[in-house]
Amino acid sequence: MDEILKKLNINNRRHFLKNLGFGIGGAAMASMIDPLNLFSGGDTGNLTGLDNGPLNLPHFAPKAKRVIYLFQSGGPSQLDLFDHKPLLNDIRGEELPDWVRQGQRLTGMTSNQKNFPLVGSNFKFNQYGQSGATLSDVLPYTAKIADELCFVKSMHTEAINHDPAITFFQTGSQQPGRPCMGSWMSYGLGSLNKNLPTFSVLLSRGTGRPQAQPLYSRLWGNGFLNSLHQGVQFRAGKDPVLYLKDPDGMSRMTRRKMLDHIAELNEKQEREFGDPEINSRIAQYEMAYRMQTSVPETMNIEDEPDYIYQMYGADAAKPGTYAANCLLARRLIEKDVRFVQLYHMGWDHHANLPNATAKQAKDTDQASAALIMDLKQRGLLDETLVVWGGEFGRTNYSQGTLTADNYGRDHHPKCFTIWMAGGGVKPGMTYGETDDYGYNITKDPMHVHDLQATMLHLMGIDHTKMIYKHQGRRYRLTDIAGNVIHNVLA
Repeated sequence: MDEILKKLNINNRRHFLKNLGFGIGGAAMASMIDPLNLFSGGDTGNLTGLDNGPLNLPHFAPKAKRVIYLFQSGGPSQLDLFDHKPLLNDIRGEELPDWVRQGQRLTGMTSNQKNFPLVGSNFKFNQYGQSGATLSDVLPYTAKIADELCFVKSMHTEAINHDPAITFFQTGSQQPGRPCMGSWMSYGLGSLNKNLPTFSVLLSRGTGRPQAQPLYSRLWGNGFLNSLHQGVQFRAGKDPVLYLKDPDGMSRMTRRKMLDHIAELNEKQEREFGDPEINSRIAQYEMAYRMQTSVPETMNIEDEPDYIYQMYGADAAKPGTYAANCLLARRLIEKDVRFVQLYHMGWDHHANLPNATAKQAKDTDQASAALIMDLKQRGLLDETLVVWGGEFGRTNYSQGTLTADNYGRDHHPKCFTIWMAGGGVKPGMTYGETDDYGYNITKDPMHVHDLQATMLHLMGIDHTKMIYKHQGRRYRLTDIAGNVIHNVLA
């Protein structure tokens, strides 16, 4: 160690160890490309010695090369945004019939309610585009691109509370500890850009409910996969990735020498112990070194023309907002980042729903539509799959007191709406139907595992064959379920 310190011209052992752990991104810098470029170009056909061996992916020609997942955390109300139910307005205040509910369990927030008064939406709905898609008047920008979208009104899940429901969408299991979808994509397909993470994460907090439920970093974790595949969070502010900058007084040359000698130590340790995580550590340090240049360049949106800011909306110039993150997602996709995950918090509206949903829609509507149009005008939409949706829907009855201008809705996992665009998805269509009460699916259900299987299929992956063996069991994103929904594919 003393010899290494001498070569690096570092006299303080404590300072050296501190920088070793944190100064170049540390373990947080995961989902990285290894210095031998085993993952470059997305070719993992010869991948050996990492995880479980050769994958030989993709299994077939992909329709999409990249994914942007616009996750709306909290559960947007499908009844106030997409799934118009005039009957609920006609029978407003009447009791939810038992034959409609069919004994479905309720959350602890409404299980003790004596009455379940039905409530339609306070918003107006119209049909848009040649497809005739029905949308609420709080989504005027999404309405303009209705013919680019595939609406799925028959999503359903088992989870009825936020944490297991979000975990289910992201990892295929309600229990924490499994790899998330972005990590599976990284594991299966590798990187398209050696200077940026394969899997990037952006977070924003909505104005509809600023004090929303927290999101845990395990939602973009690698689980039992190699730590190369963990998502990297990009933050608002001058340091988008923590611990990426060199400490004061360290030159670029000194950093390079330090990395080279650390690599020597790690390679020696790997030869002795054969631990693949040691190679991951080397790769993470090298990626962090390259990201010192690539990240500031990517995150600097000052060179975007005025018409782009007008397209995405005024919030696009404010770091950390949903609009700014949508713009960054496009920039990351332009640079061939494989999987970009946006989380927008604040959709959990148990009370004051009309006001809160209008605010959330204002946060997201213009920027979501702008992202689709921006990708299309750059020729990127055809090979980029965009998904918009939350972890479950909302009930057709009011939680708490129902008044003429106010109501809330509880969690509802039995049916809700998402939309998809680009990347091999059929545009201008609606898949699935719900009953007149907006409570049960009546046609073409799509389960969480079905969505995951379909997304993997669009990326050229047979979900039943992308398997990782861990502690004696074979795991996959879709667990032991899931069907590709071919009717939504172009």
